[in-house]
Amino acid sequence: MADSSAPVWLVVGLGNPGPSYAGHRHNVGYLVTDELATRMGASFRAHKSGRAEVVEGRLGMPGQPGPRVVLMRARGYMNESGGPVKQLAGFYKVPPERIVAIHDELDIPFDTMRVKLGGGDNGHNGLRSMRSSLGTGDFYRVRVGIGRPPGRQDVADFVLSNYSSAERKILPFQVDRAADAVETLITEGLETTQQRFNS
Repeated sequence: MADSSAPVWLVVGLGNPGPSYAGHRHNVGYLVTDELATRMGASFRAHKSGRAEVVEGRLGMPGQPGPRVVLMRARGYMNESGGPVKQLAGFYKVPPERIVAIHDELDIPFDTMRVKLGGGDNGHNGLRSMRSSLGTGDFYRVRVGIGRPPGRQDVADFVLSNYSSAERKILPFQVDRAADAVETLITEGLETTQQRFNS
C-alpha cells in the first residue's frame, strides 16, 4: 500500500468458515466483508499468519484516497475469532479504536442495524472471544439485525440456520447497507454513521 504512514482500520467479518455455514444468519459478517472486498476490487487471500484471510486496500469515494483498510475473516470458528484478530491487529499496528466487528444481532429486528462503540457481548461468542483476546470491548460494532427465533426455536439452532426465503430477498439490500455503514464509519465517524444508519 502506498503511504504506509496512514492509519489502518481492521474490519472483521465474524462468521464460521466453510460452505456448510455460508448461508447462516450467524455469517452475515462474512457477507458484508465480501461486499466490501468487491468495492475494493480485491479478493480474500490467506494471510501469512495462516489464521485469517485478508483483503488490503482503501475504502471510500472513487477518486478520493480513502483510509487504508484491512478486511479480515478468521479461518477458525466464531468462538475462536479473538486470537486471529489480536494477531492481525498487532501485525498491522491497529489499536482497538480502529477495529470494526461486523456481526449478527438477535436483539435487533431483521432488516435493521445499529452501529456503536464498545458495549457487552450479548451472548455473542465472536464478540466474547474478541474482547477476551484484545483485553477490551472498546471496538466498533456494526450490528446487523437477525431478530429473535420464532416460537420456541433454540437460539443456537436459529443463528446456525439459513435465512428464510422471504429474508433472502431482502438480505442483499441489508448487506449493502451494512457495507455503506462501515464505509461511513471509517470516513465520517461514529456520530454521522449512527444518525444515518441506526434504526
